Parts: sequence; C-alpha cells; structure tokens
Amino acid sequence: MSDAPALALSRADQPVSIRAEASLADPDSCKFTLSSSLHPGGPWFFASPEAAAGSPLGERLFALGGVASVLIAGNVVTIGKAPGAAWTGLKAAIGAALRAQLLSGLPAILETAAPGGTPARSDAELGVAVQELLDREVNRSIASHGGKISLLEVRDGRLFITMSGGCQGCASSQVTLRQGFEVMVKRVAPEITAIVDATDHAAGRQPFYPRAAPGAPSAA
Repeated sequence: MSDAPALALSRADQPVSIRAEASLADPDSCKFTLSSSLHPGGPWFFASPEAAAGSPLGERLFALGGVASVLIAGNVVTIGKAPGAAWTGLKAAIGAALRAQLLSGLPAILETAAPGGTPARSDAELGVAVQELLDREVNRSIASHGGKISLLEVRDGRLFITMSGGCQGCASSQVTLRQGFEVMVKRVAPEITAIVDATDHAAGRQPFYPRAAPGAPSAA
C-alpha cells in the first residue's frame, strides 16, 4: 500500500498512448492497444458487471453505459458493446478509463478477489468450447458452400484446424478464417492466441495465420 503513490507518480511521468481498432467483422467489438501492460497475467474475460466484481478496471469499464464485455490481455483490452450502443463518445470514455487505470499504478485485476472472472482454461477445455462452436454454428454455415472446418487439437493455447471440401484450396479461405471463424472463436475462447491452419491447400498458401500482434496490421 505504501508503494502505490510512488508507483503512480513514476507512471505519470511516462507517456501513455492508446490506439483503438474497430473490428470490420464485428461492429460491436473494438480493440484498445496501450503502450504499457495493464495486467501481466491472463487473459481475463468478463461477460457482465457481476463477473467483473473485484476487478478495478473491469468495474470502471462496465460503469460506462454500453459496455457489454471486457477482455484484458497484457496491454490489449477488447471491448464488446451492447448492440444498441454507439461507439461515438464511448471510445473516448473507454480510453480515458484505461489511461486513468494505467496512471494509477494499481492492479487492473485483483485475482484473489475476482472469482467471477474467467481465468485461462486448459487446452482440453478450450477444445471442447471450439468443437461446440464448430458443430453449432460454423460448419452449418459454411456447409452451404461445401466447406467444413475440423478441429485437430489445442496445444499451448494455439488452435490447430483443417479446412476441407469447398474451403480446401479456396482463394478466400484466409478471409473466411480471419474475418469469420477467428472472430467467433474469440467470443467463446478468448484464451486462444493463434489459429494454425494445417490444411494442405492446393494453392500453396502459407498455412500459419497467427493473430496480429499488438500494433501490427491485419492480414488482407
């Protein structure tokens, strides 16, 4: 407790930059990348104000009208807004809340006091969540194009999949993977750090599609 003021002052002397990147695939999602890490552990996902109880940053963000979900991972915070809310004004309020939290020098998440949060799950648990997503939504949708995505495994937070049928060798498979499937995976398993396409595409496309690192542009 006695070190908190000194920590706050030292951070206040450092410039803080925040970049907001709205998702083209999901208009209700926006990623905020900070120049410094907010929380070294994680990721932590909060789907409601109740789940964020005990997380100083989570509580601060949910206090803003329109915030529906919060994902905190290092120096990146992904906000999901309510469908009826507008980003106009909300982005600035979120940025101010993130800046205030960072400059305070206080923990963004008090893990021992936040039982409602969702800590990282095991690879097996993530695999179950992704398989349910594939069965329930993804493959039903792309079946109309003769395509299918199959789960190989989840290893060290990385999701390995193969694409078959109309998706194998398809020139638009990268778009399908990044703009469609990856967005859906983020919703059910935010702990997934990368999606690895192990398909032997006839077009010879690069098989590894990692999530864009903070500050890096998304693949076309």
